[in-house]
Amino acid sequence: MHTKLDPGGAVLARAVNLANCGLVVLDAAQEIVLWSAWMVPRAGYAAARVQGRPLTDVFPELRGSRVEAAVLAALTQQVGATIPASQEPSPFPLREAGSFDGARLDQAVTVTPFAEGGERFCLIEIRDVSGTLDRERRLLDHAESLRARSYVDGLTGIANRRHFDVALDREMRRALRHGSALALLLMDIDSFKAYNDHFGHQEGDACLTRVAQALAGMLKRPGDVAARYGGEEFAAILPDTTLEQARAVANAIRLHIAGLNLPHAPGALRPHVTLSIGVAAFDGPAPGLPAEPAALVEAADRALYAAKRGGRDRVAAHGDAH
Repeated sequence: MHTKLDPGGAVLARAVNLANCGLVVLDAAQEIVLWSAWMVPRAGYAAARVQGRPLTDVFPELRGSRVEAAVLAALTQQVGATIPASQEPSPFPLREAGSFDGARLDQAVTVTPFAEGGERFCLIEIRDVSGTLDRERRLLDHAESLRARSYVDGLTGIANRRHFDVALDREMRRALRHGSALALLLMDIDSFKAYNDHFGHQEGDACLTRVAQALAGMLKRPGDVAARYGGEEFAAILPDTTLEQARAVANAIRLHIAGLNLPHAPGALRPHVTLSIGVAAFDGPAPGLPAEPAALVEAADRALYAAKRGGRDRVAAHGDAH
């Protein structure tokens, strides 16, 4: 096995493939550069099929998971993390070697950042701890500290504000590097205070979670990010998306949320829960919109305010005549 980390390391490759655990190395773009032999029969993918592909392309269900959050922290902040099986028993869809219809393996996952040749990488170690969950409970204190610096919103399960900030900065730099478009949606649940006052905070939390999960389900591409921006406000980062394309996505999201028919408070504008959405996009040298994350957020926020001022349950885009 030859990798960009060790172009001639036959001994290293042999040692890696003898390890009784899964070893995966990702580069700064979260693409796989090393895939140990242990992974092959348990994941069902040979190394040649996965090398050079983003981890979340190979395992789409990792999107928004604690594993993805730990990888982000490792690559952006050089912070390592351990995800014990007592916290998340089976994050990777791995099964006993050769079995693709049996129960998933219980796993303990460790993510470790490192640098080589001036480039950032992270090592993911996956250990089979099936039947040993009791021994993992002693790591709960560490799991709590990991959650505190997590990139996942504790209530809704989607990306949190910290994750959003990191992802928007990363995607803006990528858009500038490749000359590609980048769109942002800011969304607000209409009359949410009335909802909370009428149904109570527990039902309010349930509403936030339902809307968040519906929003995440509408974003199908691996690079899209659904995040809880704060309170009842959500955001969506849409790489390689123009303003008009983003407007279409926003309208589809607005209609989908309305179509959930979640009953609203009697004093709300509509009888069911709705969203107001502001849209902004950076597509090369956009007039009046500097190529900075803060400028894109401000433009989307102004558009959101226009949507709410215009009657709520609608989409407004940066640059529209109001």
